[in-house]
Order: sequence, then structure tokens, then C-alpha cells
Amino acid sequence: MIRGDAATITLPPLMKEKTLKLWKQLAFSVLLLAVAFVGWSWLYPGAHEVLTRNGFERISLFAPQPSAGQGGAQSAGNAGGGRPRGPQGALVVVAIADEGVVNDRLMAIGSGQAVRSVTVRTLVSGQIDEIPVQPGGRVERGDVLIHLDSAEEELAVERARLTVEDAEARVVRLESLVASRAASSVEADQARNTLDAARVALRQAELELTRRTVTAPISGSLGILAVNAGDYVTSQTEIASIDDRSEILIEFFVPERFASGMAVGKQVTANAISQPGETFAGEISAVDNRVDEASRTLRVRARIPNPEDILRAGMSFEVSLSFDGERWPSVDPLAVQWDSAGSYVWRVSEGKAERVDVAIIQRNADSVLVKAVLAPGDAIVVEGVQSVRAGGAIRVRGAETSVQGGGEPLARGDQATKPKAGSGA
Repeated sequence: MIRGDAATITLPPLMKEKTLKLWKQLAFSVLLLAVAFVGWSWLYPGAHEVLTRNGFERISLFAPQPSAGQGGAQSAGNAGGGRPRGPQGALVVVAIADEGVVNDRLMAIGSGQAVRSVTVRTLVSGQIDEIPVQPGGRVERGDVLIHLDSAEEELAVERARLTVEDAEARVVRLESLVASRAASSVEADQARNTLDAARVALRQAELELTRRTVTAPISGSLGILAVNAGDYVTSQTEIASIDDRSEILIEFFVPERFASGMAVGKQVTANAISQPGETFAGEISAVDNRVDEASRTLRVRARIPNPEDILRAGMSFEVSLSFDGERWPSVDPLAVQWDSAGSYVWRVSEGKAERVDVAIIQRNADSVLVKAVLAPGDAIVVEGVQSVRAGGAIRVRGAETSVQGGGEPLARGDQATKPKAGSGA
């Protein structure tokens, strides 16, 4: 229908019905949002802080009641049952910063060896005639290990002895003849020279005979013999090994940053991998003079007493050394936060939140050691960090009063815990 210059458009009945349904849906959605907002404000403890921080304090429905330490003007304003006005501070849980130590202990794996160890070989070649020792037993220095066939050497000694006796008799005769002027002194001198040569030959023959018997050069435990009676051996043949296990030397390698702490006489403890639960005390006996360029490690040798002879050469040991270590502030793992600028923690100072940038030194199971401007006793936020902002007011959950100067709460609740100090490994 058109009247005058104005055009009147009449909507069809179906379009009217759709428009009415749209308004109903919109109203229902608004109602759902309102119910959800009321439920969130009622159930979430930090709802008031979130709204206040974002500038929506006016629509906060369940603001917390003011504490006993707040100003009288605010209390008077709420005397009639009205709700508190203004920011109340973020509700948080704090933990007390402590101090931890890193690099105070060094663990290294090393191999043990006897304090003295020799491999026995013969100086001459020959056939083994006798082995008078038992493999695996203990021998003393000078004990006979093997006898080589020495028949020829024994004959050589007898011949040399006879030569010496003949030369001695000749010298005696000539000296008597010289005294009676029946012989010249020149002949007597020649006889004495012959005697000296004969005596040298006798000593040479006796030395050759002695080398047919192999003796233990040190006292210790005899290993399994590598030869049997009747074998022909040379100077290159390994006969046996002897270990003096009265002390065990352990060689291990330490990182170059510990090089300055390695000194002869420093106490160490060692645990034999094959004997768990037993600890052996000793000391460093030698330190290498240079750091290996390939591995950047320093070779160290420790000496462990073994009076009961329960340790063996070749065993693996776990060596432990203690140092003074480096001390760093220690905080609860939950306190460390991250953003684009790096890691940081919130410290409570004079009732306000203060951001402190940290660099993580070491993570432990119950604490984190950090490089930061923190002191033992500082109150660090561990829960409720989502509601904290720099310079914002802080309320400690479980505390009777707000946090005052020095970052130390006047009264901590059960949830304000103290982290343990960490240690290096």
C-alpha cells in the first residue's frame, strides 16, 4: 500500500515470526551470560581482583570484606552492610627464599690398579725345568718362580772355578820363586793378571747360572702363570704378573673447571661398583700437569688403602670429592615465571608485588637455584601469580595481616612454605 509520497512496506507474516524468534534468542543468550557471570563471580575467589585489574570494579558482585588492619574510613563506609569499594590486593600464597649450593660435590668413575704391578719375563732363553709356586698365591720378594734347564751353565761354573784354582796356585809358586830370585817379577805379574781374568770368568759363569732361576721382584699376589713346565721361553715370553694390592690406585678424570680444586692429599671417598654399600676412604696421590685438549678433562690418581685385600686391580669405582661450592638464592619451582623478557619471580615488598628477573642456575626436585638480587627470607609468590602485577597490592592467604616491610609476612598461613636448599652434582 502506497500513501502520498511515502511508501509503506508490509512484512509478510513468516518474516515477522522469524524476527520475533531472533529477539527471543538474543534475550535468552543475554540471560545465560548474566547467569554465567554471577556464577563465576561467586565461585572463583579471584574474580574481584581480575575485574579490578581490568577496570571493571563497578560490576563486581562479591567483593571481599575489608581486613581488620584496613583504615577506619573504609570500615565506616561499609558499616551498613554495603560492599567494600576499591582494590583489595591480589590474594597469593608465598614461600620464603632460601640459599642453595652447587658444584659442592664431584662424582667420577675410575678404574683401579695395584699400587705396584710387574710382569715377569726371563732374561735368557731356555726350557722350563720346574715351577715351584702355585698360581694365584702370594709370593714374597726373592721367591723362586721358575727354574730353567741349567746343566750347561753349571758345567761352565765348574770349569771357571777350576781355572781360578789353577791360576791361584801358579801365582803362589811364582811369588815364592821371585822371593828366591828363581823367577822374574814380570812372570809373577802375568800370573796375577791371569788369576784376575779367571775370577771374572767365574763371576760371569755364576751370573749365567743365576739367570736360569726367575725370582719374584716384589711381594704381592701372583697371577695365573702363562707357561708350564717343559715350555721353551725367551726374553719376550710373559711368565706371570704380580700385583701388590696393599693399596689400590684409582685413576679418574675431572672437568677442567675443577682443576684448581685438585691437590695432592685432598680426601676422597670411593664406592666399588661390584660392592654396593661399602665406602672406602683415601686421598689424591697425583695430579696430571695439563688438561687434555680433546676431552677438556684432567687426569687424577687417588690412593685407597686395602688392608683386607678385598679390592682388585681393574675394578671400577665411583669417586666422590667435596668442595666449598657456589651459593645461590633458592626459590620454589612454582615461583619462576616466564615472559618474552625471560624468567622472573614476584617478591612481596612492603605489601606490594615487585618483579625480580632471575637466571636459572640449577633445577632440583624441590627448589630452583637462581642468579638474582634475592636474599634468604624474602617472600616469593608461588600461587596466585595470575593476579599479580608490578606495584600491585598483595594479600597473603592465611596471614592475619597484610605483608609489611622487608618482604616478611607478619603471620604466615600453613600454605606459606620454605623451600629446601639445593646441592650440585
